[in-house]
Amino acid sequence: MAETAGDKKHEATPHRRQEAREKGQVARSQDLGSALVLLIAVVMLWWSGPGVLDAVGNIMRASLTQERYWDVDARSVSALIAASITECLYALLPIMLGVCGIILVNNWFQIGFLFLPDKIGIDWKRINPLSGAKRLFELPNFARLGFGLLKIVLVTTVICLGLWGRWDQIIESHALTAAEVGGMVWDSVLDICLRTAIVLLLLAILDYGFQWWKSEQDLKMTDQELRDEMKMMNGDPQIMARRRAVQRQLALNRIQNAVPNADVVITNPTELAIAIKFDHLTMPAPIVLAKGAGYVAARIRKFALESGIPVLERKPLAQALFKSVEVGQPIPVEQYAAVAEVLRYVYQLQGKKIPTL
Repeated sequence: MAETAGDKKHEATPHRRQEAREKGQVARSQDLGSALVLLIAVVMLWWSGPGVLDAVGNIMRASLTQERYWDVDARSVSALIAASITECLYALLPIMLGVCGIILVNNWFQIGFLFLPDKIGIDWKRINPLSGAKRLFELPNFARLGFGLLKIVLVTTVICLGLWGRWDQIIESHALTAAEVGGMVWDSVLDICLRTAIVLLLLAILDYGFQWWKSEQDLKMTDQELRDEMKMMNGDPQIMARRRAVQRQLALNRIQNAVPNADVVITNPTELAIAIKFDHLTMPAPIVLAKGAGYVAARIRKFALESGIPVLERKPLAQALFKSVEVGQPIPVEQYAAVAEVLRYVYQLQGKKIPTL
């Protein structure tokens, strides 16, 4: 049965994720940032609101009562405006810093640092009326419309419930002073805004979860996409297999040429094989001509037997040499005694003169 090309069943690879990120295809909820900004703004207003009101009161009091502002000229008006702006900015500074901070934190939390200069330009396809009309009837846009209507319904419900809970105070507000009415309105507005911000934040978290899930689904790969990416990243598997086969054959050819020159092959006995040669006239220490594990070790033993090279089983020595010595290098000093014992035994079997190691 042929594989279904459109069945996305493989998780996205790191390369696909990075490629999508460079194109700006990341999970991001605009509602989450808006809800957090509203929540922080309300909290900061609740905390620093009295200071803002005091600043506005001081400006009005100074403007209406201090005699130095009664003589209106360009210099006095400029001083009044500068003083008023400075006092307002000083009062609003905590709110502005809080809002800016939460915007940066929100963007960093969702997508991290991402600079996409290609997105700055104008995409004329996005403002094409025909393509825009087609996008109106796409399923994601219907889902976004439904989510927007749900937000309107919930926000309206929260506002109505907030007003209903304070209905008695609103009815009796005719007996309150102007300051008391102002305080009641301030508390009511902040309370309703806080409840609204919490509801919007919960909805935004759900929206972010949906956007993340949708992004993960879009990033999943079909069998064909996975094969194409493997070819692009690692090359054609058939060519790679052929290259590995050629490399393996070249390595075996080198081993076949080197093993007949060895004095002994030390084994583990079946997993490892190390071919060693020592010429006391030209070498300061024995060297490893070839080594291998598994299939290569079996080939080393085969070449040694075909060439009449002694094959000895020395498990600890074979393991130590295989881990610590590369092909063409001399054996380490700590293995001199063990290798000398093996060579002495081989030379005795062959009737050769035992050299000094």
